[in-house]
Amino acid sequence: MSETSTATTHLVEAKSATIAFGGLRAVDSVDLHIDAGEIVALIGPNGAGKTTFFNLLTGIYTPTEGEVLFDGRSVSGVKPHVIAARGISRTFQNIRLFKAMTSLENVMIGRHVRTKSGPFGATFRTPAFRREEAQIQADAERWLEFVGLSQFANEIASSLPYGAQRRLEIARALATEPKLICLDEPAAGMNNKESAELNQLIFRIRDELGITVLLIEHDMKVVMNLAERIYVLDFGKLIAQGTPGEIQANPAVIEAYLGKGADAIVRERAEAQAAAETDASRGSTPPNASANDDLLESDGIIMTPPNAQAKEDA
Repeated sequence: MSETSTATTHLVEAKSATIAFGGLRAVDSVDLHIDAGEIVALIGPNGAGKTTFFNLLTGIYTPTEGEVLFDGRSVSGVKPHVIAARGISRTFQNIRLFKAMTSLENVMIGRHVRTKSGPFGATFRTPAFRREEAQIQADAERWLEFVGLSQFANEIASSLPYGAQRRLEIARALATEPKLICLDEPAAGMNNKESAELNQLIFRIRDELGITVLLIEHDMKVVMNLAERIYVLDFGKLIAQGTPGEIQANPAVIEAYLGKGADAIVRERAEAQAAAETDASRGSTPPNASANDDLLESDGIIMTPPNAQAKEDA
């Protein structure tokens, strides 16, 4: 048995993964790994190379240097439909549904990556083909129910509310039976209620279905509540990795998002945290007690402590 097929293999492993467009290295010597059963986030300012890395992983781009492995096998240079069949599915930053089709039809299309009937069966509608089509429809109905969209099964996709369209794209990705689902800004454009529902759905995808999750997300409230580990890209380079708490306090990450003065920001946050804890131990609530929950915001990027959402929902 080859070394790459051992039980210790990471589900995803990037080894010096690089892609250059002319003189621009959009992804620059990135090393990262994702283990089965994790929820991992890939974050960074706009233009950091996050979606480009997704495109390397899903076969849209081929690395100019290094390689990306999935389940111990290289996906570098492999066609996207082959990678999908191996077990990687994705959603897109800009929703890519078949908008003139129904919700059910959209999910059925995703399911076809697992079909066995060939052109002959489809042309002559053989009994085997009809049985398989019936099973595809049943499976699609099950995925719509899983994401909470059963009531929209026969609705045209473009008529669905925005948050429902996001979930429909996730249902279509799940229909491919992935081992890894890559979510590109799944909370973009969602309100607080929709984001909270999305969080629960992503946890269910991992916990109930056993599917590993890699997500790109600009809303740090979502990231901090979901991700167990976080990788941070800036100008194509990996500048940090760690737990949500480690990333949130990392000066390099804060500087990447907010510019210079990161040390001062970290110092102020630490001082505010210490003051809040001291006052809490005395049983008092000072005017600045909410400093622990302050948002760091720049160009729509929100960084907030991981327990902030729980406090808001309480």
